[in-house]
Amino acid sequence: MYPADNERRDAARQMTWLAWSAVFTLASFSASAVRAQPIEVESPGKVLRVTFELQKNGAPTYRVDRFGFPVIGPSRLGFRLSGERSLDRDLRVASTTRGGVDETWTQVWGEEKHIRNHYNELAIELADSTGDSPRMGITFRVFDDGLGLRYHIPPSPGLGDIEITDELTEFAFTADHRAWWIPAYEHNRYEYHYTDSPLSRATKVHTPITFETSDGLYLSVHEAALTDFASMALWRKEGNTFEADLVPWSDGIRVRGSTPMTSPWRTVQIVDTPGGLIDNYLILNLNEPNRLEDVSWIKPGKYVGIWWEMHLDVSSWGSGVKHGATTANTRRYLDFAAEHGFDGVLVEGWNVGWDGDWGANGELFSFTTPYPDYDLASLADYARERGVRLIGHHETSGAVENYERQMDDAMALCRRLGIRAVKTGYVAHGREIQRTDGAGRRHKEWHHGQYMVRHYRKAVETAAKHQVMLDVHEPIKDTGIRRTYPNMMTREGACGQEFNAWGGSNRNQPDHTTILPFTRMLAGPMDFTPGIFDVLFEKARPHNRVSTTLAKQLALYVVLYSPLHMAADLPQNYAARPKPFEFIKAVPTDWEETEVLHARIGDYVTIARKDRNSEDWFLGSITDEHGRVLTADLSFLDPNRTYTAVIYGDGQDADWKTNPYSMKIERKSVSATTKLRLRLAPGGGTAIHFNPTPAANSG
Repeated sequence: MYPADNERRDAARQMTWLAWSAVFTLASFSASAVRAQPIEVESPGKVLRVTFELQKNGAPTYRVDRFGFPVIGPSRLGFRLSGERSLDRDLRVASTTRGGVDETWTQVWGEEKHIRNHYNELAIELADSTGDSPRMGITFRVFDDGLGLRYHIPPSPGLGDIEITDELTEFAFTADHRAWWIPAYEHNRYEYHYTDSPLSRATKVHTPITFETSDGLYLSVHEAALTDFASMALWRKEGNTFEADLVPWSDGIRVRGSTPMTSPWRTVQIVDTPGGLIDNYLILNLNEPNRLEDVSWIKPGKYVGIWWEMHLDVSSWGSGVKHGATTANTRRYLDFAAEHGFDGVLVEGWNVGWDGDWGANGELFSFTTPYPDYDLASLADYARERGVRLIGHHETSGAVENYERQMDDAMALCRRLGIRAVKTGYVAHGREIQRTDGAGRRHKEWHHGQYMVRHYRKAVETAAKHQVMLDVHEPIKDTGIRRTYPNMMTREGACGQEFNAWGGSNRNQPDHTTILPFTRMLAGPMDFTPGIFDVLFEKARPHNRVSTTLAKQLALYVVLYSPLHMAADLPQNYAARPKPFEFIKAVPTDWEETEVLHARIGDYVTIARKDRNSEDWFLGSITDEHGRVLTADLSFLDPNRTYTAVIYGDGQDADWKTNPYSMKIERKSVSATTKLRLRLAPGGGTAIHFNPTPAANSG
């Protein structure tokens, strides 16, 4: 799908070289004296201004203004190190360097093919006010729609090996903004429903955290390029100020390393509209370019799998009479996938280790040994013969040392069998990741500390070596490394579809998917697993259900972006409703353009996307528990063409509570001047496929 294109690659390299030449050409100003006055850097369009300043005690601070009005007030910067050493005071400015970049780069896959990277940069070297050795660098990159800042600690006397005990980066907001957040340091990782409250109600939270100000701005705080560092949570220390809270090791140290050390970027996205958060690519731009020479094997697509039936308790992960991962059952799914044009079949429970309490016995998993009733090699051959591929599954239950011992062999096996994608899992709760130190002592680590950041990166790099794509469940949060390692395709990291199978009163409510695009999904793609057609499943799981209409399940394929999308329901449920199933078969997972048409956090969102490999457009519109009538301006379509719109909408009597299956499918001729009425039932949605009308034959 992505053949080498030497000419385009050389042009891109030349563009990058010119851009960075501009940085070095613009580099200026070096001073040995203490710099008392503030130092400013503005975004290219003079929308944002970041001001750096040293306080009287040599403490570094920054603030952010937008069109002259404060967005983030004076906020501390710096670190505390073990041994009572500090990088947060008694500093002076040793030098500054300014630069800027304006380039456009191409994603291997994504929601937007071409990404503009346009920023101004200010790099500040700080030295001890009593000496000449640089102690810390702070770099700001300022875009018109946000900023990133990160630290660099160079080698200097007394700073070789480093233990960071605290990061002091603050985000001092100017008011008690409305916020959407989930708690940090809880047992279920990121899998919580979002709280919508004044930010003053938040305590310790995960990022991304999203804010709406009273004067109509939308902000999101997160991080980019998380590499060999602790994941950053936030804690509200006082008033409207949050401080970075690095997830610690079991002994309380936040980060271990040696100089030179560079932190991830701390990011703030700042836009006028909620939709502006969705099409903001700042986090991707702050990551390094693709490191993989050959990306021809990286292919977005759609899959089905032996998964939902286990969540419904129709079959089991463990062996026995209910075992789902049998040769016969897998062949049935492979036949279904081949018949309907799906790229892969996920099979969970195929490997030895699932019997008994697998959540507590992760050391028993083998990632190369199938159960006797699962003929892995013959199934891989059968899949290839049918034009489909098996998707592997590696559940670790948090026993990462067991997984790391087998990881290379497991990925090599996948490559030999033609398995190009693997779903990994880390079901252990909270601080239940077991680590053995050099003395043989066991420690419990958090899912999101530096130990696990290293592990997740090892998995990505090992998979890339064997040309395997990853879909990570119970992940470390996305910080944009999919740009650097495009085999890191998608992740879970939020309450997904499975909560509807067994969550009871804690299942996802109708507003959940109208919050995700503005919160969790600002970090990156999510494997939500949409497409449930039997939304009630009364016999399988009474007291549970999917809280949407059928039409909304279709719309989620466009609204919730993932390069690997699952058609999550059972094959027989798709066979029972073949007409709406046509939309799932048609919708792609790799896009040329994305347009946000309507957006209000927690209420509704409408997104249109253009297929990267055709002239077709697709639209998804969803609402919360309230019905809506929205008008979609179709000016994103080619003005020189007409289109046939196949509209999968809620029926007149549709309602997620009382009549979720009511659907109206209609065809209309539309153009770029059309204003299309979208009627969304309570808990409902609309999905549309726009297909260009063939030009009439001339002569």
